[in-house]
Amino acid sequence: MSGPRTTAAQAGIGLGSAIAVAISWSLHQSIIWAAIHGFLSWFYVIYYALTRPGGIGG
Repeated sequence: MSGPRTTAAQAGIGLGSAIAVAISWSLHQSIIWAAIHGFLSWFYVIYYALTRPGGIGG
C-alpha cells in the first residue's frame, strides 16, 4: 500500500463530520459553525435529525 492517499476517509475526515459540515453550512453559511459541528460530528447529525420536522423525531 504505497503512494499518496487522497480520499477524504483516508485523510481523516469521517462520514459523520462530512454530513455535519454540510448540514451546518446549508443552515448557517459560517465556517466557524461548520468547524464546530464537524468536530461534534455524529452528535450534531443525530441532534439535527431529532429536532427537525420530518426527521427521526418527526
